[in-house]
Amino acid sequence: MRFDGERMRVYLDDQRKPGGDWVVTQTVAETIRLLETGMVDELSLDHDLGEDDTVGTGYDVLLWLEEQVVTNGFKPPADIRVHSANYAARPRMELAIAQIKRYAERNR
Repeated sequence: MRFDGERMRVYLDDQRKPGGDWVVTQTVAETIRLLETGMVDELSLDHDLGEDDTVGTGYDVLLWLEEQVVTNGFKPPADIRVHSANYAARPRMELAIAQIKRYAERNR
């Protein structure tokens, strides 16, 4: 993971590597640390992050983000998407993103 103090695009995945200038994270904790900087413009999430249950899931990032938006008025990234192949988790993650955007709109 690299962070140089500039605006960034964050890609959470334990296996895939995107092309381009994405900052790749492999855990929920790494991803949240970058989100806390307020410098993330785009966020792309995988759901399943390996066999270690302590790493968490992409959905856990969305739960954290939703809580921050609701309780602290946190401004979420402008673009949040799901690239997970987990067909059961994907719709739940997309609903969470829609909810985060609704909460953020209310905070404006």
